[in-house]
Amino acid sequence: MTMSMLTGCGLVSSSGTFHHTTLPGGAQPLAGAKVVVTSKSFTEGVLLGKITATYLAAAGAHVTDLTGAPGSASSRQAQLNGDADILWEYTGTGWVNYHNETETISDPHELWQRVHDIEKRDHNLEWLAPANFNDTYAFGVSTPTAERLKVTSLSDVAALPVRDRTFCVDDEFFSRSDGFIPMLQKYGIPYNTPDGVPSGNVTRMDAGVVYTATAKSAPCNFGMIYTTDGRVKNLKLVVLDDDKKFFLPYSGTAVVRGVILDRYPQLRQLLATISGRLTNDLMQELNGRVDIEGQDPADVAYDWLKSQKLVE
Repeated sequence: MTMSMLTGCGLVSSSGTFHHTTLPGGAQPLAGAKVVVTSKSFTEGVLLGKITATYLAAAGAHVTDLTGAPGSASSRQAQLNGDADILWEYTGTGWVNYHNETETISDPHELWQRVHDIEKRDHNLEWLAPANFNDTYAFGVSTPTAERLKVTSLSDVAALPVRDRTFCVDDEFFSRSDGFIPMLQKYGIPYNTPDGVPSGNVTRMDAGVVYTATAKSAPCNFGMIYTTDGRVKNLKLVVLDDDKKFFLPYSGTAVVRGVILDRYPQLRQLLATISGRLTNDLMQELNGRVDIEGQDPADVAYDWLKSQKLVE
């Protein structure tokens, strides 16, 4: 997930609030451990922080909950300073925003490995094995329009008549060096050419409005979305396959300070138990419970852990 995405993805949750529960059978593999869990302030970050805080506390740890840190920099800085121990991050954020790399690495595992190695070397931060969700840019289309135009990928969009290649994007994505115009070039439909995507085919609007405009197929057939946003499922949008691998992966990854992982090696398996269950579809569902249904992130986190029989 890019830093700029953080402003458009939902509410801020207060820190220090999570459900106190136990592991099945009362096991306490982290008895006596003290850990500080932080998160960024957008919905998905808070949810991941609440899931982590709830689960580790159930495992016997004394958890200080600093989830919902305002702005993306403060949670990162807290971890670098040693004031927070565990933070969910995104591989694309680490690569582009934290280390200013410009190379596009489309393979999620390779990108994770590169970020893992840099962060271990420079900051003694351990990027654990990534979860199976990727909160990156994509283009969505309404289900009826996808069926009518017979599109499942961005290459399919490139093959459409010019009149059907209509897009809704926000200003930030439109102007990014890894955003809209370079994406069009990658797919062979250059911006503002008669046989590509004429400027009149592109509507720039607030990121939040893009979802409803795309669902209505007016004024655009295709809208820029984030792949784990709850509105994708709620509005029954089809996420188009980025078949030429233009967009950088933003795999969700639990990051732990090396000194804490050395002290409590049990954290590796406990966090793997969580990350192994997280998918794009699940994150859309959990994000939607907060952003669309108005549920509290701490409640959503606990309910999901309970549904997985990870806590009692």
